[in-house]
Amino acid sequence: MGSHATLPYLRETIIFLVAAGVMVPLFHRFRVSPVLGYLVVGGVIGPFGLGLLADDFPILSEVVISDIAGVQALAELGIVFLLFTIGLELSLERLWAMRRLVFGLGSLQVLVTSAIIGLIAFEFGNSVQASIVLGACLALSSTAIVMQLLLEGRRIGTPLGRSSFAILLMQDLAVVPILFVVGVLGTKVDSGFGWDLALALGKAALTIVVIYLGGRLILRPALRLVAQTRSPEMFMAAVLLTVIGIAAITGYAGLSMALGAFLAGLLLAETEYSHEIEVDLEPFKGLMLGLFFMSVGMGIDWRVIGDEPMWIPLSVLGLFLVKSVITAGLCLAFGLPRHTSLEAGLLLGQGGEFAFIVVGLAMSLSLLPADVGQFMLIVAGLTMLVTPLVAKAAEILAGRMERRETTRTHQGSLEAVGDMEGHVILAGFGRFGRTLANTLQAESIAYIALDTDPGHVARARAEKLPVFYGDASRLDLLNRAHIGRCAAVVVTMDNPAAAERIVGEIRRTWPLIAVYARARDKAHAVRMMNAGATQAVPESIEGSLQLAGRVLSGLGATEEVVRRRLEHQRSIEEL
Repeated sequence: MGSHATLPYLRETIIFLVAAGVMVPLFHRFRVSPVLGYLVVGGVIGPFGLGLLADDFPILSEVVISDIAGVQALAELGIVFLLFTIGLELSLERLWAMRRLVFGLGSLQVLVTSAIIGLIAFEFGNSVQASIVLGACLALSSTAIVMQLLLEGRRIGTPLGRSSFAILLMQDLAVVPILFVVGVLGTKVDSGFGWDLALALGKAALTIVVIYLGGRLILRPALRLVAQTRSPEMFMAAVLLTVIGIAAITGYAGLSMALGAFLAGLLLAETEYSHEIEVDLEPFKGLMLGLFFMSVGMGIDWRVIGDEPMWIPLSVLGLFLVKSVITAGLCLAFGLPRHTSLEAGLLLGQGGEFAFIVVGLAMSLSLLPADVGQFMLIVAGLTMLVTPLVAKAAEILAGRMERRETTRTHQGSLEAVGDMEGHVILAGFGRFGRTLANTLQAESIAYIALDTDPGHVARARAEKLPVFYGDASRLDLLNRAHIGRCAAVVVTMDNPAAAERIVGEIRRTWPLIAVYARARDKAHAVRMMNAGATQAVPESIEGSLQLAGRVLSGLGATEEVVRRRLEHQRSIEEL
């Protein structure tokens, strides 16, 4: 019994699991981001939360985690597995297609932001060396928080997700030169500075090339060999060895471990095992990330905020303002829409986990006074804490801006379509909408489509299709699409709540127009009918009926038997 009581980090593990399994779901119930939930819980159970009361109330010491350093060491695995899963979802071809954003937008963001923050730090009385350190470390954002928020919102594949990821990836690549410069600033600079820097960069580049070439040659046959054992445990052990092994190699080479994990993900994405690996590691990644966010919350010393009640909030606001303006301006220069640029700027406005490493190193080398270093760590931690709230506000603000841009940009385009009558209006031009449009076009039936996904619209416009950017629930856009003279409206979008809203708006304003709607399932179809749809077709039922028909045909049933059976089954399902 005693051995269990002395198991390392047993109490901390129990506290973390209680937080992950009980407290964070409560935040989720009130529609609070899990990231913010972990950050807040970490602040409460850390040494600067309930830990401050432990001397007066000894019982609180049982629910307080005081060994932040030990927790942070394990929490770094959360970032490692996050970047690994992102690499799994990409491919080398897609990454190469993003090279302009990664090396262009990302490089400029790091350089310009470092220079401006460094100048501001110098104006506030810091030395040249300290200003360089502060500029370099505060230019980088939190990969863990930003990517997790994008994943929660399923926005990785959007222009916002791609541009944010490109900047974060370049920031990870900048780790080597930044660490090297900080190390050199802490020692006497000699004539070999340029050569040493080139040597460090060359070592990093060689490491990446060796990992890539070695992985392409070894990983697939090695995983195939392990998979042939049909042992899930051995397969998972091989995957974990790959991820942590490559991350460790990049760490030894001076690169970030997260970058190594990303490379491992890219390499495994080329294999046939990528989807199974992603599903198996998802819960583990989520728990490790939760531990990382809690460790950030634990490190915020709220007493310092009380000592500097004016300068700390102003510094948090100032860091967000400077970084957001620079990032948004660069995104605009690279051709991104204004609403996307604004949201990307605010989303990347916080300090990152890398600031804790650089500031700690700079203080150990006497480049930064201890009080300045602690002050900046609090500022960086607080910016990470408020990022989920800022991200939500940015999403709302960008949405409003997007709607205004839609009105200005597409009013003329819709009017240029000219008078139409007897046409079909498609609300949504994803896979369902495009298939329906192809069918209408084959029957020479005119249509106009509205979609809020810039990617869908851009691809359709490139094919000269009558697809326009806009929210189909907006009455002014529907009027410009000549809804009063159309034959029908078909709602095909993926978002169930938005689809119900559009059906309701159309039915209230144009009660005689036929409205056909795609529904997710039978329950959603009922809601769509209640909202006013003329017909609502549940995709899950139709998909299962089509599959059932194929199965019956494969088992020898005649075409007539299959048709009658499916019609009968469809009538039962629609009851």
